[in-house]
Amino acid sequence: MDANATTPVLPQVLEAMRPFWMEAFGNASSIHQPGQQARAAVERSRESVAGLLGCRAAEVVFTSGGTESDNLALFGVLEPGDHLITSSMEHSAILHAAQALAGRGVEVTFIPATPQGLVEPSALEAALGPNTRLVSVMLANNETGVIQPIRELADLAHAAGALFHTDAVQAVGKLAIEVKALGCDMLSLSGHKMYAPQGVGVLFVRRNVRLRSMFFGGNHERGRRPGTENVAGIVGLGKAAEMARDWLAKGEQQSLAALRDRLEQGILAQVAQAGVNGEGSARVANTCNLFFDHVEAEALVIALDLKGLAVSGGSACQSGATEPSHVLTAMGLSPARARASMRFSLSRLTTGDEVDCALALVPAAVERLRKLSPTWSNADAVPT
Repeated sequence: MDANATTPVLPQVLEAMRPFWMEAFGNASSIHQPGQQARAAVERSRESVAGLLGCRAAEVVFTSGGTESDNLALFGVLEPGDHLITSSMEHSAILHAAQALAGRGVEVTFIPATPQGLVEPSALEAALGPNTRLVSVMLANNETGVIQPIRELADLAHAAGALFHTDAVQAVGKLAIEVKALGCDMLSLSGHKMYAPQGVGVLFVRRNVRLRSMFFGGNHERGRRPGTENVAGIVGLGKAAEMARDWLAKGEQQSLAALRDRLEQGILAQVAQAGVNGEGSARVANTCNLFFDHVEAEALVIALDLKGLAVSGGSACQSGATEPSHVLTAMGLSPARARASMRFSLSRLTTGDEVDCALALVPAAVERLRKLSPTWSNADAVPT
C-alpha cells in the first residue's frame, strides 16, 4: 500500500518492452532499418501519451522521470531577474530546484497552504508581480492526494502574463486529464507511478513555449532533451498510457476510491485520536494520509513492514529526513502530529482481502506502540 512511491510494471507493459532489449535494440536516431523500427516505436508511444493527456504528439518530450521533467520546466524557462511562484507543498524536485534558482538570481515566492491542503487562488493572486514568469503548482499532492484548483490558478497566471506548470506525477493515470482543460503550459509525469518502468517520464510542453535544454548533446526530442532515447522504457510508458486511458474510461477509479474509503473508515472506526489529513478536499482515488496521535509514524511503518504491510511515512524521496513532512507542516499540523502521520496509497492491483488484512494489522500495531508511549492513557482509547 505504497503505490505513490512506485508501482509494479504490469505484465502487458513488460511484454511490450521485451523486444526492444534484444531483437529490436536499434538506436532511434539511426537511419538503418533497426534504427527506424526503434524510431517508429518511440513515435507510437508519443502518440499514446498524447492521447492520455489530450495534447499533440509534438508537445510530448520524453525524459528520465518526474524529477528531470520538473527541473526542465523550471530551468528551461527562468532566467535571472524572473519571478517564480510555487507552493510550500511541492515535491522536492520543485522545491530544491526553486532554491537553486534563487541562488542564480531568480526571485522565488512560496505561497502557503490551507489546513485542507489547498493552494487558494487568492494567495496566488496576491503573490503575482510584473516580473512573474512562471507559476508551478502540483495537480495532486504526493502525500495527501489533495487535488488543487489548477484551472483557476492557471487562469490567474496567464492573466498576469506568466506561464503555468503543474507536477502531475501523482495525478496522471488516476485522473482523466486534458491539458487544454487544465490550462497548463507544461505538465510533468513519471512512468513508474503509472505501472511503467522506473527511469522514464514526460514533460508536456505546449506549442510555442520556448524551452532551453538543460543538457548539451544531440538534437534528440526536437532539441529539448539531448540523449539517446530509452526506447524500451518509452515503449513501456506508451503501453501504460494506453492502459490507463482504458482504465479511466471504464470508471475503474471509482472502485479504487471505494477500497480506499473502506480502508480509511475501517481504521478510523477502530482507532481513537486518529484522523484524515486533507479531510474535506477532493483527493485522488488511491491515497489517504492518516494521523495517529501518540505514535511515531516511522515506528509504525517498521512494525507493519514486519507483518508484511508496506506503507509510508511520507514521500519516498524524503526517506531518512529527520524533519517532519513539509507538506503536513505547511498545512498547519504540529511537528508531533506530522510525525504521527502515515500515507496509504493503493494500486490498481490492491484487493479487498488486502484491505481486510490492513484493517486487522493497523489498529493492533497502533495499540502496541501507544502502550509504549509515555503520553498515552487508556482513557483516550475510544474512537470518536
